[in-house]
Amino acid sequence: MSKIVSSTIIATTLLLGINNYPNLAVAQTCASKCGRRPLQFVPGQLVRVEVVNRTPRVLALQKSEFSESIAIQPGQTIKFEQVRLTEPNISLLFWDDTGRSLSASLSKLNASTLRVELRPNWRQPGDRSVYVRDDGMINVL
Repeated sequence: MSKIVSSTIIATTLLLGINNYPNLAVAQTCASKCGRRPLQFVPGQLVRVEVVNRTPRVLALQKSEFSESIAIQPGQTIKFEQVRLTEPNISLLFWDDTGRSLSASLSKLNASTLRVELRPNWRQPGDRSVYVRDDGMINVL
């Protein structure tokens, strides 16, 4: 008799526990809550890069490690020539000479243009570069 009562109590507890938390057993697909797709271009295509300074200060900008830095004025847009994405990975470095941190917002204007908008950021260390990989993926570092 006591085994039957114990089994009934355990079964009832399990059933009521599942009914109180119905989402625990329900699997969902990523399609409902996975966020925005990562920004990507087709490997091998020509891509133009535009950089826009949305800060109130002059920023420094350097494409890859072998070029010299250039100044980008507040509100100014700098367009870089199209690069083929099968070339070695391309880095775009940026910084504020006053040491303030920046945030890079990426957008794909069309099938062949990447826009990088540089904005003030209050969190340290902030963003420091955009990395365009030869597989078409874009990383903000």
